[in-house]
Amino acid sequence: MTEDEAKAALIARQAELVEEDRISDEARAPVTLQQDSVGRLSRMDAMQQQAMAQAQEHRRAAERTRIAAALVRIDEGEWGYCLTCGEEIAQKRLEHDPSIATCVRCASGG
Repeated sequence: MTEDEAKAALIARQAELVEEDRISDEARAPVTLQQDSVGRLSRMDAMQQQAMAQAQEHRRAAERTRIAAALVRIDEGEWGYCLTCGEEIAQKRLEHDPSIATCVRCASGG
């Protein structure tokens, strides 16, 4: 994967994350308690769905941060090298996730 291909993939993923955020806005909204129209179990289910949507938002935010950092590394000519040891990251690993910042050995604590 070239830097240009990685940059295009990262930018496309950023756009997907923005769209996912837009779609899930309603799911993350506060749960209103309407005793007369919604039973206790329905409210609990709505609150659980809200919590799951919020957790997904946190994961998307973390991914956006990783993508932004990868785009900076591309611009600086540092993309594709492990941030921990400085060795090249395997192409298969970068193809799987171009925002990855460490080689397999460093990621596994080795």
